[in-house]
Amino acid sequence: MSQPTLNPDVADEAPHGDTLTPYDKAHFITYARLLDAEAEGADWCEVSRIVLHRDPDAEPDRTRRCWETHMTRAHWMVERGYKELVGGK
Repeated sequence: MSQPTLNPDVADEAPHGDTLTPYDKAHFITYARLLDAEAEGADWCEVSRIVLHRDPDAEPDRTRRCWETHMTRAHWMVERGYKELVGGK
């Protein structure tokens, strides 16, 4: 696996489905940061500004959708997607 970028730009929506994508691999650290913030009880707006590079004040719907889809994908990664990273299905 190539090295993930530490603070990459993100798409408006994260991928979905049951297959690990190049986007997932490139955003592995993004997903980890989102899960860490969730575990700490961080406000989704602040997390969106810092991790997702979105402004919830200027674009609340777009930002919320971006945050929701990336959180969903982050959870998928730790529940199922990681298996592809470690060599199994």
